[in-house]
Amino acid sequence: MTLLRPDRIDPAPLIAGIRAWTEIETPSERPDLIDALLDLVEASFEGLPVERTRFPATERGGQLLLRYAPEGCSGPPVTAMGHVDTVWAVGTLARRPIAEVDGRLHGPGVFDMKAGSYLATETLRRIAAEGLVPPRPLQVLLTGDEEIGSDASRALIERLAAGSALVLIPEPSFGPDIAAVTSRKGWGRFVLRAHGRAAHAGGNLFDGRSAIREIARQILDIEGQTSRESGLTFNVGVVTGGTRPNVVPAEAEALVDMRAVTVAQAEAAEAAMLARTAFDPDVRLEVSGGLNRPPYERTEAVARLYAAARTLARGLGMELGESARGGVSDGNLAAATGVPVLDGLGCGGAGAHAEDEHIDLATLAPRAALMRGMMLSERFLEDAGVPARGSA
Repeated sequence: MTLLRPDRIDPAPLIAGIRAWTEIETPSERPDLIDALLDLVEASFEGLPVERTRFPATERGGQLLLRYAPEGCSGPPVTAMGHVDTVWAVGTLARRPIAEVDGRLHGPGVFDMKAGSYLATETLRRIAAEGLVPPRPLQVLLTGDEEIGSDASRALIERLAAGSALVLIPEPSFGPDIAAVTSRKGWGRFVLRAHGRAAHAGGNLFDGRSAIREIARQILDIEGQTSRESGLTFNVGVVTGGTRPNVVPAEAEALVDMRAVTVAQAEAAEAAMLARTAFDPDVRLEVSGGLNRPPYERTEAVARLYAAARTLARGLGMELGESARGGVSDGNLAAATGVPVLDGLGCGGAGAHAEDEHIDLATLAPRAALMRGMMLSERFLEDAGVPARGSA
């Protein structure tokens, strides 16, 4: 099978393609612009034997599934999943244009994660254009709502993952060794609302019941459960309440972020959060929310998949590091179906969601070579515990 070492891949066309994707601003709240980018992607596959399926755009964005299954490949597919939506509002490009400086490509959304999604898509396009027959069918799913929770794409992600041999996630890679990601914490979101009793702060203070005081006590108790050792963390990021300084506040609210390392830990913490009651018996406490993404754990299957990718990388003349992340991705959703997942396969760089967002251009060819190898190499699949061809 035709594998390519990084030094045989010209990065210039890759840079041009990533620029073209980044030049289309795609905030999660603009499904029309997400569709414009997916139109561009579809057009690039014109005339190739790649099945293209569009899922209708909603207020949460549309999705595009690309499938290449030429005669000669068989079994459940190798599936890559990436998102094309970003956290950046329309107009960001005018203020912060795409720029190539000192071996870096800067631009809103380029690191998280248009570069990685582009590489997976372009790798599939080139394999199809060359008429190569991979051991298994290949799929690339592009979604448009990852940055706001993947509510619209979740069911599709889970269905495709459950039917795949393995799932590759080209989310950004971090660190000097552009490490792959083999585990991610799970993420929960909760809203605490306290309902107290208003009163005049001077005239009848003691008749009131402060909702803010209740929320303050809840915050101290919740954040007191954060543990470096266990990895369970809580962050109260937004607090609102009250009307005026001279009024005992009848209403207050807190938004809570929870991160957990294992599924068991996440489920226990979720149950405890939802069962919370008020400290003040005269205040009513409401808790809503739950686990948005379960933890992506480093199972034996994930470890074997990473080891296979590391062996493949070394055969291509490069190293592949390994890391764990506190942030979540759609890899969490895929892993929850039980399929082996390898994440963090996008370009190296830094500045996700930040003004200095960029990719390191030196990582383009190595990452393209690795993605191509994972899609084409029978040895990689065998090492990962997946028969190269067949129904299993």
